[in-house]
Amino acid sequence: MGRPAQIVQLKFEASSRTKFPRWLSVFLLIALLGIGAVLVAMIAGFAPLFLSNKKGRANSSRPLGGTLSEPSFANVVLKFGSEGIGPGMFTDARSIALDRAGNIYVGEYSGGRIQVFDSAGKFITQWTANPKMPLRGLAADRKGTVYVVQSGKIQKVEGLTGKPLGEIEYGEGWGFDDIVATPDGGFVSAWYRNRDDIVRFDSNGKVARGIKSAISSVTDRAELNTRIAVDGLGNIYALGTFNNGIFKFGPEGKYINRFGGQGNQDGQLQAPSAIAVDGKGRVFVSDMKGVQMFDGDGRYLGTFKPDGGHASGMIFNDKNELFVVDRTKVVKLQLKE
Repeated sequence: MGRPAQIVQLKFEASSRTKFPRWLSVFLLIALLGIGAVLVAMIAGFAPLFLSNKKGRANSSRPLGGTLSEPSFANVVLKFGSEGIGPGMFTDARSIALDRAGNIYVGEYSGGRIQVFDSAGKFITQWTANPKMPLRGLAADRKGTVYVVQSGKIQKVEGLTGKPLGEIEYGEGWGFDDIVATPDGGFVSAWYRNRDDIVRFDSNGKVARGIKSAISSVTDRAELNTRIAVDGLGNIYALGTFNNGIFKFGPEGKYINRFGGQGNQDGQLQAPSAIAVDGKGRVFVSDMKGVQMFDGDGRYLGTFKPDGGHASGMIFNDKNELFVVDRTKVVKLQLKE
């Protein structure tokens, strides 16, 4: 008979030659922990890339949001102008205005030359305001009267002839810096002389109301260069280029909110220069990144570059088409949405 089953215990002991020193074990443990940390960091670093690519593919068909180019945002339907001093040519065009007939008025910052084009961009005529002073603002009412801001004053001019029609009177004196026409036939102007005011005029050129220290009363910082836009409800949007912000006021002049702020991120501003509001109440602001778009409450919607250039001046017509003047050319864009 065989031997009964037994439980055999085997005991292994490492010889002195195979036993690891304590310091080497600690070293290996630290090395393994380090490798694990590196792997975790690499996974965390690559994860946003995969997520952003997935998100980008999901939203690729949306026309708004992110950085946009005009093919996905708007169509260029008209472009005219080139560098020069001849008819239809520009050297430093920064202001643009439209009348009810669709005539386009383009003003040169230096030299005071104002050229007039029909709605198709065909040159009609030109005339000169004050050739010695910078042209700071330009607007046209629906009847074709043009308002020119130079030397802190607002001059009325017959748009198609250049015939002077007098100066807009203001009790506080000179100090005007920008101007924009309103749908009711009036206009709104920025005014600065020891304070940054906004002044609204009625269709007869009489002062309707004023907003004293419009921007500096909000920021406690003086504003020396204010650009103005007005929407269809009469809300006023003031672009304070020194404060890198957009300030919204109601039709009666009550402060509502501000948005923008200095920086390179979406919705922030870097050297802003022009502002316009479309028929849907969206606010367009040009800066070094291009033209940024916000809704009426200041939420960022997207950015695009109009024909690859910089928007020195902008305005919308009754068809919600955007006209951009870019120093040596004019571009008309038809928004896709």
